[in-house]
Amino acid sequence: MTSMTARRSATAVPQLHAHGTGYPGYDVCLVRLPQSAAVARLAARTTMKCWGLSEDLTADAELIACELVTNAIRHSGSRNVQEPGHCRLTLERPASDAVRIEVSDGSMTRPAKREPGEDEPNGRGLILVAALAADWGVTHRPGGKTVWALLRAQP
Repeated sequence: MTSMTARRSATAVPQLHAHGTGYPGYDVCLVRLPQSAAVARLAARTTMKCWGLSEDLTADAELIACELVTNAIRHSGSRNVQEPGHCRLTLERPASDAVRIEVSDGSMTRPAKREPGEDEPNGRGLILVAALAADWGVTHRPGGKTVWALLRAQP
């Protein structure tokens, strides 16, 4: 018998919010299950298209959103399929030439770039984020952390 938790959707209802820059921001609460990485890619693609940004920048945003959500799924707590927990993906345009991608979760553990061996299948996510983003970092907050990346866009 499949549990109700395992059958539920990977997402909650997305939220749009206004910013002083004139671009709506987007955020969605994702269940920490593997299929949420695909939802993150779709959310990033849709948001970037709505903002009229380039295909190259959209591809970068998709990859960054996917990598940050995947890290939250893998490293931020419970591996219990019955109660997998949540993370929040936020995409904002704080200025006409900037896109900020954030993933918040309930873990206080700071992510770290590492140098995986050639044969290791995982461990390259933050290396990719650092290579694509103009800047990235971690902000600790009550009850967890937010990992963010900043992309530069053409206005």
